[in-house]
Amino acid sequence: MFIEVVKSKIHRVTVTQANLNYIGSITIDEDLMDAANIIANEKVSIVNNNNGERFVIKGERGSGVICLNGAAARKVQPGDIVIIMAYALMTPEEAKSFTPAVIFPDTATNKLI
Repeated sequence: MFIEVVKSKIHRVTVTQANLNYIGSITIDEDLMDAANIIANEKVSIVNNNNGERFVIKGERGSGVICLNGAAARKVQPGDIVIIMAYALMTPEEAKSFTPAVIFPDTATNKLI
């Protein structure tokens, strides 16, 4: 049996853009992706007052960009604080000893602290 557990988490980042006419779902600065162990096209959950499951698209490294794209842009406004989470399937035994990658960027700049 496998269970789904949080693998990665970018805790409290500020939405910098919302682009309704862009193909894709979310653009994240690659520095944040690397630090949180999230890869392009990985399924993520984005928590703002509403929840949505989206795909990750690489953002320019070091830019601090957090941009919700396409239909997802309707779920946020620039300045909103969001939490981005990715998940992994593992056995209960693996999950007991697994430590997720959790990062806490500066919400004013979205840069790693």
